[in-house]
Amino acid sequence: MLALKYLLITGGLGMMIAAVCILTYDLYREMLYRRLLETPGGTVSAVPVALRWRTSLALGMLAWGPLLVAFSIVVVPSGMAGVRVSEMSGTMPGTLYPGAHVVMPLMEDVALFDTRDQIFTTGVAEDGKAAATNVSAKTQLLDVQAKEGLTLGLAITVRYRLDAKKLDYIQGNLPRPVEKEIVPPTVASVWREVVPNYTVRDVFSAKREEVRQRAAGMITQKLAADGIVVKEVMLRDIQLPPEYAKGLEALLLKEQENDRMGVETELKGKEVRIAELEAEATKVQQIKQAEGEAQVHVLQAKGESDAMQYTLPLKQKQIEQSRLEAQARKEAKVIDSKAEGERRKLLAEAEAGRIRVTAAADAERMQGEAAVLKENPLLINKIVAERLSDKLQIMMVPADGKFFFANDVLRGMGVANQSGQADQQR
Repeated sequence: MLALKYLLITGGLGMMIAAVCILTYDLYREMLYRRLLETPGGTVSAVPVALRWRTSLALGMLAWGPLLVAFSIVVVPSGMAGVRVSEMSGTMPGTLYPGAHVVMPLMEDVALFDTRDQIFTTGVAEDGKAAATNVSAKTQLLDVQAKEGLTLGLAITVRYRLDAKKLDYIQGNLPRPVEKEIVPPTVASVWREVVPNYTVRDVFSAKREEVRQRAAGMITQKLAADGIVVKEVMLRDIQLPPEYAKGLEALLLKEQENDRMGVETELKGKEVRIAELEAEATKVQQIKQAEGEAQVHVLQAKGESDAMQYTLPLKQKQIEQSRLEAQARKEAKVIDSKAEGERRKLLAEAEAGRIRVTAAADAERMQGEAAVLKENPLLINKIVAERLSDKLQIMMVPADGKFFFANDVLRGMGVANQSGQADQQR
């Protein structure tokens, strides 16, 4: 729609410029023609120029057509709203919302209003800069008097917007701009009406939220009557008088000290109570322990008494058993000694029998050997040689003397034995 509007404006202005150019060109040619006529001796060969008044006038009149159409198109930007203002009847009812609208050209105009959220603030903004330019942060604080007559500096922020449905009322009844002519005085008057009902301490700490809510309700009510919707009222900061601030700080320190001492006293009382409970618990525990130990002793004594009833017969039985065991061991020893005597007697008899049998066997063996030696005398030499050494080799030779070496050896052995016996006798 904006393109059409600008196209129509361009077309209308172009037609006007064309009409002016045509008329200017014709006047220029007419001026040249008159100069030629006024020149002495000059020959006038040019045809007189006729001014095209009708053409220029027609173009000029036609140019108003697209211009009037363009002027009848009004585009309301996003975030804005407007109302029709007639030159004949004043502000017309109804709101023009964002978009294209048609109005009576040259008879109606559109007053635009910003319907987005706006901020009115006093004091230092959140970024640390002053709320308005060319004004110090100290002077921007809203000065109000408390109940004691002390002056407080309030840092206030009001978030609001214009009610689009009541823009005709705002245009027809309120001064412009509203954000400077209506909102600041209303906000200041409400705070200066509310705060004097409270003391400085109430405003600063005890009833701060109550004060804010009360002021917010009054501001919302008053501005709503003028078509302004209040969304939020914030009390960001409170600047106390220097003397009161020092006294309040000292008072707060004393209150903190008092609270600290109260807390410490409460803690001490709890510690005493805990110590008493621990002592009582220890006492009860000791009593319970003593009672338990006494019951244990009683049970032990009773158990021992009951056990003695069974222990005495058992002891008697053990003594009787020991006596019987001793008697049995004594009898066993007697039996063992008798058995040992009989065993030794049997062993002696067996040994005597063995000796008799051995002696008889030896006698028989010697008789046999004597008979053999009697029949073979040379066996004596063999036996002697075997007993002399186990490394000697024995040969049997006849007794006829042919093997003289053996006789010499045996003879030498006999001489050696005799000389050895003689040495022993000496």
